[in-house]
Amino acid sequence: MSEERLFQVLVAPVISEKSTRLGDKHRQVVFKVIPTATKSEVKRAVELAFDVEVQSVQVCNMRGKVKRFGRTPGARSNWKKAYVRLKEGHDIDFASAYT
Repeated sequence: MSEERLFQVLVAPVISEKSTRLGDKHRQVVFKVIPTATKSEVKRAVELAFDVEVQSVQVCNMRGKVKRFGRTPGARSNWKKAYVRLKEGHDIDFASAYT
């Protein structure tokens, strides 16, 4: 795995009520990742980008919602989500990064 590929694996953090609750209760952070990413690539990418230690990674494929665009039926793209559990004493704080 090249370092260039690892920087492309993480697309964006998922900030929602559920992901915030997971972070508070289980030290988990949720990321949107590229569809071809593996668990080991996600683990190495998070450790490289945020300088933390990762305990485990769970990934799931999210199906895109079927929507209507006026009269035309369509669908959003499928995407992949990764739940990353951090080791004790490690934390990623997205709120302080933007202040």
